[in-house]
Amino acid sequence: MSLTVRCGGGAARGTVNRVIDTTQPTGAHDRRPSPLPLPRGGTGERRHPRPAGGRLRRRLLAAFVAAALAFPVTGATRPEAVAAPVPPRLPPLRAVTAASLAERYAATRGAIEAAMPTATAAGHRWRAAMLRAMADPARSFLSFDGRDGGRVAEVFGDLAAADRIAVIVPGSGTGLDTYGLLRGGSMRLQRALGGRGAVVAWLGYRPPSVVSFQALTTGRADEAVPALRAFVRDLARLRPAARIGLLCHSYGSVLCGRAAHGLDVADIILYGSPGAGVDDVAAMRTRATVWAARSTGDWVGGLPHAAVRLPFATIGLGEDPVDPRFGARIFAAGDGGHSDYLKDGSPALTNIARILSGHAPTGVSHAS
Repeated sequence: MSLTVRCGGGAARGTVNRVIDTTQPTGAHDRRPSPLPLPRGGTGERRHPRPAGGRLRRRLLAAFVAAALAFPVTGATRPEAVAAPVPPRLPPLRAVTAASLAERYAATRGAIEAAMPTATAAGHRWRAAMLRAMADPARSFLSFDGRDGGRVAEVFGDLAAADRIAVIVPGSGTGLDTYGLLRGGSMRLQRALGGRGAVVAWLGYRPPSVVSFQALTTGRADEAVPALRAFVRDLARLRPAARIGLLCHSYGSVLCGRAAHGLDVADIILYGSPGAGVDDVAAMRTRATVWAARSTGDWVGGLPHAAVRLPFATIGLGEDPVDPRFGARIFAAGDGGHSDYLKDGSPALTNIARILSGHAPTGVSHAS
């Protein structure tokens, strides 16, 4: 078992630590991006036929125009352009014990430290400062790769002793340079779970930019399906008695929806989701209980949900997970924004912690 992540402007250190350890200020994740309108629909054969015509063509054309305009903008400051060395190949974890984890964390810290000089020499002071913060001995990384925007798996809590484990799969726009939001949410969720709970922040793939052509397709998610399945499979084998839940935020829910078949987890939670890349829960082919939530202040709620097959790609991410037709169990998420689900005191955080602990959340509505 490897539990590894597979690869496919300056600031003072104190400032970086504050950004990493707390929720980042309202920014790109909370601002609604330029609309990329598409008609409603699913990813396969229509289960709920709707009339098509001029409106469909206009919306599809608008989507292409918006994507074409967004592509050069988002490509101008690519985080994957930051150079990083090839990380050393780590031996597989044969057991999850305090000793084996300490050894893994130390080895991964060495890989992080090795990436710092490269970023500094290339003039990427922000990335270098982020890496210095990640190399703190108090941090616990199962894996690290600084190339291509970054791949990490960080543990919060005692993975060896936890009886409930959450794996968070982040969404679009997440990378080493924007890791603070994922880290802050993971820390707060672990506190909500208590001493017997652990959280793994799994940035094991290359999420698309928030506004990009890739964010309209399942391509990046499909590339990452084998890595997510392998990680969860190995975790379940090493901790068979633990209750494992998969938390899928934003575009991360597309990856979870595509990878769900065969994942040995108790719950799959889709929150702030633009779609799961499937028509409905049945298409996920999972034994897990599938939950979904969206806060009333989340701009994703204003997006149309669709999938349009074209000769070169399928545009759109499918049915809305909080639509009753999708078949998920819906729970209350409050009135926060797209990045507020795991904020302290939010109904979403409380309910997610309850679900992961095997308890019923509040404000549940069952699919009709």
